[in-house]
Order: sequence, then structure tokens, then C-alpha cells
Amino acid sequence: MLRSIRERCFRQTGQDRELRRDLGVPLPLQVQRASKIADSAPVGERGAGVSVEPTPISEPERVRALAHPLRLALLDVLEEGGEATATRCAELTGESVASCSFHLRILAKYGFIEPGERRGREKPWRVISRQRTTRPDFDDPASVRAVGALAELTVLAETERIRAFLADLHRLPADLRDAVGVLKSAIWATPEELQQLSRDVLALVERFAGRWEDPAQRPEGARLARMFAVLNPDLGRETSP
Repeated sequence: MLRSIRERCFRQTGQDRELRRDLGVPLPLQVQRASKIADSAPVGERGAGVSVEPTPISEPERVRALAHPLRLALLDVLEEGGEATATRCAELTGESVASCSFHLRILAKYGFIEPGERRGREKPWRVISRQRTTRPDFDDPASVRAVGALAELTVLAETERIRAFLADLHRLPADLRDAVGVLKSAIWATPEELQQLSRDVLALVERFAGRWEDPAQRPEGARLARMFAVLNPDLGRETSP
């Protein structure tokens, strides 16, 4: 999957896309991790060594550090499995130990992960914060391009994940067949209503805050599930008269 995403991204790099500001619609482009991890859970509900990053990430160099398929995959490994060494990351991603070690150091350089406690000769890594929101600074074109590229990469990665799930759809247990769905909708809404809708979607996953770090909070029969959502105004259509 990583190689497929990387090939598609490389075909699209090298071209600076013109990203237009949505005049009159102050809805910021954001890339959040709340769809998988309970990012908005209080600090007390997070695991040891995991803190809250209070401000969105807008600096182009930090955003660009995230915009790489393997680095995003490594963050998934550390967020879902806790501390992990470069060797363990290589086993889970299918990449080489040297490549994982290099990209882990890049993530550490830009403040997304840090070394965990050494266990003998093992050198594990851990995430600094489970909350990670990137938002473009529209006064800085480099920030807008960087966040747009990260959002595009995130969509590609999620698309590949969903395609893999659909390829195994025949294996879906009977008790989950009514729980899976794909929603597509077009609506007329004001900027304020769109912002509230974005907050409402985030609130849906906040109901499950704490279950990641504390398995005791998971009810019997609970299993890992994933949600991916995109909300955007249609820039090609005029506002309603």
C-alpha cells in the first residue's frame, strides 16, 4: 500500500497547484487525527508520555515533515501500538530498518515523536502528542501548499485503506453488516453552519475518548473501527441567491 501511495504522489509532485482562498467562507482546511484516536480527550485520559498540542501546526517545514507516506504510517504504528523500535516499525510497514530509522529521526527532529525508555539495546520511539491538527496560514503561500499536500496524501492513504477493506467485504461478519456505510451528500449551508457541522462530526468520535489508552473502558464486543470524513465547500458554485 505504501509503495502504491508513494508512486501516485510522486507523479503529482513538482507542480505547484494554485490553491484559491474561499472568499466569504472562512472554513479552514484542517487535517486532524481525531477520526482514529480520541484526540480531544482530556490530558488525564491519555497514556503516559502523551501530551496535548494546543495549537494547530501551520509552519511549512513541520507540515512537510508529515507529508510522506512512510512517516504517516510510522505515526500510525506508534499511535496504535505504543512505543516501537525501528526494527518493529519495519516489520509492520514492510519497509527496511534503515529507512524506518531515517524517517523516525525526521519525525523526532520536527517534534512529533521522541525516544522512549531504552530496554537493553533497544531504542524505542513514542509519540509526543496524540492530538495533531494542521491548518494553513493563508498569509503564507508555502503553508497553504504544504497543508494541501498533506491533506491530499491523507486522502490517498485513506482511499487505499478503504479499497483494501472493500476487497475483503465478503469476510464482513453478519453483526457488522449494518454498521458499515459510505455517505455522500451535497448540502446548502452557511459558513457558520459548515463550521458547526465540522464540530458535530468531531463530537461523534469524542464519545469514545479514553478507550484507546484504557481497554477497561471498552464494552464487551468492542473492536477497532475507522472513520474518515471530508467536508468542503464547492468553490466552483456560486452562493445561493
